[in-house]
Amino acid sequence: MKSWKKLVAVAAAGLSIISLGACAAERGGNSGGDSTSSDNLIGISMPTRSLERWNNDGEHLESLLQDKGFATSLQFADNRVDQQISQLQNMINDGADVLVIAAIDGTALSPVLQSAADAGVTVVAYDRLINRTPNVDYYATFDNELVGQMQGEFIRDSLNLDEGAGPFNIELFAGSPDDNNARFFFAGAWGVLEQYFTSGQLVSPSGNVPASLDQWTQIGIQGWSSQTAQDEMETRLNSFYTDGKTVDVVLSPNDSLAIGIAQALQSAGYSAGDSWPIITGQDADVANVQNMIDGLQAMTVWKDTRSLGAQVATMVDQIVNGQTVDVNDTETYNNGVKVVPTFLITPQVIVRDEIQGQLIDSGFIQANQLHGLN
Repeated sequence: MKSWKKLVAVAAAGLSIISLGACAAERGGNSGGDSTSSDNLIGISMPTRSLERWNNDGEHLESLLQDKGFATSLQFADNRVDQQISQLQNMINDGADVLVIAAIDGTALSPVLQSAADAGVTVVAYDRLINRTPNVDYYATFDNELVGQMQGEFIRDSLNLDEGAGPFNIELFAGSPDDNNARFFFAGAWGVLEQYFTSGQLVSPSGNVPASLDQWTQIGIQGWSSQTAQDEMETRLNSFYTDGKTVDVVLSPNDSLAIGIAQALQSAGYSAGDSWPIITGQDADVANVQNMIDGLQAMTVWKDTRSLGAQVATMVDQIVNGQTVDVNDTETYNNGVKVVPTFLITPQVIVRDEIQGQLIDSGFIQANQLHGLN
């Protein structure tokens, strides 16, 4: 029988965090990368291997936890909700003390997280808030509304909108409707850009502009698919950009969508140079950083996931050892049932001239992964 280890969290008013320690019986047979003899098993559930960042996040976090002496079970769910649920249940059955979960669908995990709670397992939501359940204890993420705000401000400043410039043709994209973060990204950007639609300085020939923030999912790209974004952009170009009309700017919430959007523009005859649209992004994926070098993407918002992994590893260590868990936001992230105690990390805008100093010199990207920078 499992010993006490569940962190008892969150009084609604004060979020006084009390931990009850962990010394579980020796584990065996977990389905992931168990390479230590620790008595404490940490389950890591990532959504997919198909995006560069989730590979990096999962492997980095696993390495950090193993360095702290924990046994680990790292699983990738191929963007299939049922597979993620099954993997989580297996981790619970194997005796996990803590589950770190980057959810595919933030509303679909309530039953399996009830099983986790019944087994005394602490749950940390990793970069994606898990909604509609009381059984998520902590959340670690970047300031995701700030990500969108940075993208919106970049567009505003690049186009001199505050000086009255325009009108400019813009196309808006949002992230996957089942990803809680996607709303924050769009909300941040829309909070900056909405006034310029009202003034007429920004116009969208395709008409893909939500009537309100709550309708952001109408422009969402399911699964953050590059191919779906490419197909959607091609449809807009073929339908609304004829007779010499051109795109000036595209709001892309992340790099995966930006890759597809850039490919659609190239297929339509756009080429790097003064006529190439401003395209935003997020994540500093290698292919997109190369596109920045090649003049095919204007910026990316860098979320140094090494910092996120280090913070989560620290939180897991605090949970297991019965210490107060570090959080810095106890008001913002309401999952529909509770306000989840959160640790927020600040993202950073990267443009071409900052690739060397920020991404390469820090070791986030290796110089030999890129060409044409110098």
